[in-house]
Amino acid sequence: MAGKTFRFGVVAAAQEGGAKWRETARRAEDLGYSTLLSPDNLHLPTPTAALAVAAAVTTELRVGTFVFASPLRTPRAAAWEAHSLSVLTDRRFEMGIGTGIPPMREAAAELGLPYGTGPERLAQVSDTISHLRRLDGDAHTPVMVAAGGPKARRLAGERADIVTLAGSVLATRAETAEYAAEIRAAAGGRDVELAMNIFVVGEEIPPWIRGFIGHDIETLIEHDSLTLLRGGPAAMAEELQRRREELGVSYYSVNGAFLEDFAPVIARLAGR
Repeated sequence: MAGKTFRFGVVAAAQEGGAKWRETARRAEDLGYSTLLSPDNLHLPTPTAALAVAAAVTTELRVGTFVFASPLRTPRAAAWEAHSLSVLTDRRFEMGIGTGIPPMREAAAELGLPYGTGPERLAQVSDTISHLRRLDGDAHTPVMVAAGGPKARRLAGERADIVTLAGSVLATRAETAEYAAEIRAAAGGRDVELAMNIFVVGEEIPPWIRGFIGHDIETLIEHDSLTLLRGGPAAMAEELQRRREELGVSYYSVNGAFLEDFAPVIARLAGR
């Protein structure tokens, strides 16, 4: 399967203050990461502010939300924030958006917004993209959709520039290949970049990541989880090349805990 050139992102949060965050942004750029991605969580600084700061202290690094949770903003407000960042970063911003996860119900309530049903939250994703396209005019802010279910994969294929495969952490390679095929079918002739988030690089899971994904390292290994990448840099690079060939995935993001550990893989594959 022909694939796009590799690029890599790092997902990090500006929770340790401005100086540390600016250092993270500069280091990500120095190590060859394509994008610095910020999560959307009421317990962290708002991603739009964090990403504006990161873009201001770098020159080529792209920045993106990973991802806006659709229940936490009205579609028009989310599009306003995204368009503003796109303009102020000289088009280095990529808007990632998804329907959110169950804990977002409390966050939405705190903001005075409805959490909504699954179809309603997915409609918010679509509406946000429509508002952003209107605000962009002749410009084009890249949109990434995190797609977990079949309806989200169909919408992402039809409307997104980048689609992150966001299914179960224990999804098999065969299942993931089917999901990728669904997205490409929905895209028709459109050129869509397929992405994947890697939760664990190496042999150990940081406790908070273990709590988030709900599985230990042994379970990930047993199920050949695609959210895990093991071995030395050469072995990791070979595995990612295999995934691009079999699945068409060329854009990978890793957690900020692995910013340095993953850098040798970037040196081998970025832009290839």
